Amino acid sequence: QVQLVESGGGLVQAGGSLRLSCAASGRTFSSYVMGWFRQAPGKVREFVATISRSGANTYYTDSVKGRFTISRVNAKNRVYLQMNSLKPEDTAVYYCAASEKVAARRGAEYTYWGQGTQVTVSS
Repeated sequence: QVQLVESGGGLVQAGGSLRLSCAASGRTFSSYVMGWFRQAPGKVREFVATISRSGANTYYTDSVKGRFTISRVNAKNRVYLQMNSLKPEDTAVYYCAASEKVAARRGAEYTYWGQGTQVTVSS
């Protein structure tokens, strides 16, 4: 079992940056593919980024490529999402999730989820 706790959300102006952090419990963190998802008000949850177990491979949804960076430190049981050049359309609750499936990009492929952290980008 893995428990995930996100932090780092907040209110930021358009063009600004935030760094989200996800702390994982358990000693098997490095065995999970990690992902970030987001859900805006009135919209379905969408995939944002994923990172492989070793951190060597990453994948992003098109709307955040070049602006967001996912990373992980297995020794610290942490995964991060650095968000730069934020836009109002990035406003959402951001969720960290863990999967046992290689290259998981769909929410259904993730087993464990955090409670989410709110990111609000003002124009």
